This record gives sequence, structure tokens and C-alpha cells, in this order.
Amino acid sequence: MDIYNIAIVAHVDHGKTTLVDALLKASATFDTRKELEVRAMDSNDQEKERGITIYAKNASIRYKGAKINIVDTPGHADFGSEVERVLRTVDAVILVVDAYEGPMPQTKFVLRKSLALGHKVLVVVNKIDKNTARPDEVVNLTFDLFASLGASDAQLDFPYIYAIAREGIAIRNLTDERKNITPFLDFLLEHVPKAGGNTDKPFRMQPATLGYDNFLGRMAIGRVYEGTAKVNQTVTVLTPTGESRSGKISKLYSYEGMERQEIEEATAGDIVALAGIPDIYVGETITTDAKSEPLPAIKVDPPALAIDFMVNDSPFAGREGEYVTSRHLKARLEKEMETNVGLKIKCSDTAETM
Repeated sequence: MDIYNIAIVAHVDHGKTTLVDALLKASATFDTRKELEVRAMDSNDQEKERGITIYAKNASIRYKGAKINIVDTPGHADFGSEVERVLRTVDAVILVVDAYEGPMPQTKFVLRKSLALGHKVLVVVNKIDKNTARPDEVVNLTFDLFASLGASDAQLDFPYIYAIAREGIAIRNLTDERKNITPFLDFLLEHVPKAGGNTDKPFRMQPATLGYDNFLGRMAIGRVYEGTAKVNQTVTVLTPTGESRSGKISKLYSYEGMERQEIEEATAGDIVALAGIPDIYVGETITTDAKSEPLPAIKVDPPALAIDFMVNDSPFAGREGEYVTSRHLKARLEKEMETNVGLKIKCSDTAETM
């Protein structure tokens, strides 16, 4: 089976997550009996409230016998620790641009990272149904942005397509009949390179993000670069600094739609989740060959904001909220650290500040 790995990037509110919704509905494995929630990939409570993507998330669709792994990425520079890591797991990037607004500041942020990694970038000019839409001009503005960011000649010759993601429509030319999202799926298979990887070599995988399960503990989510791994197999974890330790794979999961599906083995090219290594961290290399070279280290952007939690000494202290003590706050932050590698906690030396 052919595998294609793509990341979808965009400025906030340019329709990136809505486009993913349309792709999920068009998948050969989509169950029409299950209603898909609007902006389904924004599953976190904060994401639903704010209407933005904060955490990178994985999904997959099936089309014409191929599996297309999709990574939905944050569109804001404040969540940059999520973006660059997941871009390392894909072979091409889909850049969604509003047909009226054109490239915006956050477009520049995520596009620079994509181009620096040498990825092929495909452009989707979205919201062409707007009365103020100027799709052809936006394509030219996007070309100018590519050039200003130092794109290679091959990257400058980017393929593009038009879309109305909210209605699940894509067209190659503005004069084409507006039917469904199928032209975009064909567009992907035509321009996205197939995921490579030698299955005859020892297994090598690098976590790009972390997940957490109440029963399985911390989970490594990333791309299998080489080889094949099986459940209950013993592996070696290599750190970027040259240290190593042993572990054992207890569970393997692949993605079908938005759901994790348990599998018995993971092969090169696929994006999977792996459980069984409680202290795994982003950027480490998981391999079946202890003498293998670790994969290039992944840089995690430092936190963009620092916050001091202080004792509330106002007259209204303790009148609302369920978990308000420093002990509860610390426990919640430590739980968040299981999956959020952009978060750092430093305890204060004083009793008034955490």
C-alpha cells in the first residue's frame, strides 16, 4: 500500500481545519452513520473555545487504495514548538491561503520552517466564494512570499488549486464545475512524493509529539523511517547526546480517520503511536539495533511566555473554582508536561509564588 504523509499549515482562520474535515468526509473509510463534528480536529477544549489549533494532531484517509496521513498543525507562532517537530514527519506541506486576505504573518512563520526543511509545498487558495475573493492575485502574492523566504527554484514552481473548504469543494481551474473535494485528492496523489523507507533495515523511529493514555502512560507519536517493529519487541532508545537505554513495545497504533487503531506491526513510511517506554521524549531515536546511528536531533522551541502563580490574597479568594491550591495547580501542570514538550516548570524558593 502506498503511503503519503502531508502537513497542513496556514494562518489562523484561513480554513485549514475545515479543509481537513472535508478530507475526512471524503475518505473511503468514512462511516456516514457517524456525524463528523465541525472542525473535528480541534478536539481540545481550549481549541473549541478559541476557534484555533493549538496542538498538532494526526489523522488519515484512504483514497484509491492509498493511505494519506494528515498532520493538522497550529497556525500561530506562539505554538511554534508544535510546528517544526511535526514537519519532520511529512514529505510535503499543504499551505492554505485565504482568497481575499492572501499570505498573512503566520503564513510566513510556518512557510519559512517548511521551506527550510526542503519540503515540497502545495498551495490551496481557499474561500474563493467570497465576494471580495481575488484568487489569481493571491497566487502571485504567495509566489512573492516564497521568493522572499529564499525558496529554491523547485519550490517556487509550486502547484496550486482552488477550494471552498466549508462546502467540501475543490477545482483545478476557476471555470471548472464545483462538485466535491475529489479534485484535491487527485491533486495530492499527483504532487505529493510517496513515503520512502527501507523495510529491510533495522527499525528506526523518532517521536515528534507525545500522547498520554491513562492505562498505557506516555506514548511516542512519529514517523517510522526504516524497518519494521512488532508488539512485544525489545528496542533501544538513543538520545541525541549519545546515551542509550532499553525498552519494550507494549502497543502499536496506526491512524484510521481520527481514531487510533491497534496494529501488530509498524512499517517504514507510516506515522504511528507507540506505547511501552514510559520515559520516552521528543527527538530520541527508537531502534532495534543498539549500534544504529541516532536520527538528527529535533529542536524544541523555548516557551514564549513566563507566568508566576502567586497566592491569591484578594477579598474574593476561594469563592469560585474547584482546584485552586498550589498543589492542585502543580499536579495539573505536571500532567500537561506528559505531552506538552513546550512547557517548562520551575518551582519557586518562596511560599508565596509557585
